[in-house]
Amino acid sequence: MSYEDKNYCEIQNGGLMAIPDGGPLSTLGRMRGFEKIERITGPNLMADLFQVSVKNNYTHYFYGSTEETLNKMCGKLKIMYPGIEIVGSYSPPFRELTPEEDSEVVKNINAVKPDFIWVGLGAPKQEKWMADHKGLLQGLMIGVGAGFDYFAGNINRAPIWMQNNNLEWVYRLMQEPKRLFKRYLKTNIKFLWLILKGN
Repeated sequence: MSYEDKNYCEIQNGGLMAIPDGGPLSTLGRMRGFEKIERITGPNLMADLFQVSVKNNYTHYFYGSTEETLNKMCGKLKIMYPGIEIVGSYSPPFRELTPEEDSEVVKNINAVKPDFIWVGLGAPKQEKWMADHKGLLQGLMIGVGAGFDYFAGNINRAPIWMQNNNLEWVYRLMQEPKRLFKRYLKTNIKFLWLILKGN
């Protein structure tokens, strides 16, 4: 997406950090001389920061997904990370918010002063949303794609051997073939073509 969409590329490059959450990205990075680059998935990053948060009293706000998923996830997080401080969550409608609605969301998030604002809208929607709210929200925004679904138990992580061999996408495809087949076919072929071209 960043390669083809200049605005999205600028959003990616304008973030505090952009991490390789796909195995092929980190493998390609190592092939191109970045020897220490490692894959960091949204769920792994979330788990590490949840653990640190309990010790340091960091607070969390979740933006995205459905009300059902948010409730399931928050309930499970309280069991997995006793003492975790979740200060709020919001499931936005499947349409663009009106300026008044968006202003109310910003006000509500800032009122609870979260240290971390987790955004689970999927790419590119979550990156665009974070860019639009840069400087408006008080808290570190982190986009985690399907991270909410993993912690809610809606979808399962691939076995470690698949994760370590860049095959997690195959496992996800087996779980959601209707939704992911066309997307993966298109993006994976483009990715391989761009690598072969030397981009």
